[in-house]
Amino acid sequence: SENFVLPLSHDEVVHGKGSLLGKMPGDDWQKFAGLRNLYGYLWAYPGKKLLFMGGEFAQRAEWNHDHGLDWHLLEYPAHQGVQRLVRDLNNVLRHFPALHELDCEPQGFEWIVHDDEQQSVFAFVRRAKDGACVVAVCNFTPEVRRGYRLGVPAPGAWREVINTDGEVYGGSGVGNGIVHTESLPWHGRPQSIDITVPPLASVYFAPAE
Repeated sequence: SENFVLPLSHDEVVHGKGSLLGKMPGDDWQKFAGLRNLYGYLWAYPGKKLLFMGGEFAQRAEWNHDHGLDWHLLEYPAHQGVQRLVRDLNNVLRHFPALHELDCEPQGFEWIVHDDEQQSVFAFVRRAKDGACVVAVCNFTPEVRRGYRLGVPAPGAWREVINTDGEVYGGSGVGNGIVHTESLPWHGRPQSIDITVPPLASVYFAPAE
């Protein structure tokens, strides 16, 4: 019920704090996956977004006002993948009113999974004024979660609309495509889907048209 922004501002990447990419744990693959996952979570969560310059292509060095951004990094596929993901997240945000229309209204957000401490998975629903919805699922571990059952708001076919683990972004390409609900109650909902949650990744599902 609040009007707020979710900033990843210049304050996060100066005065010895390092870059966003540098804050991520693990090896280089996990660092890039973790950063893409952070962006997937950020774009799905309520609140207006703010990303400071360089974050859109995973600048490695801390920001320095004395010289420009390290654009040469876009010669490398991993950095190209982050830039492509930010572009596609923006397109998805514009295309699905559920992801922005009710940012400041309680009816625009509903938790599905907030207590799965064993697998470190979060899932929630975003809703538009007309009731249309998008379901976001985020896995904060490097383990693939296969056979993950998820209660969803409506029966029928659900399709992935973005997956931060996509090969086009530098990920491993673990995904779902289109999945169909079963009349198996889960998470307090009468319908559920059986999905694979990629490692260190966010996946958005929307009803298939």
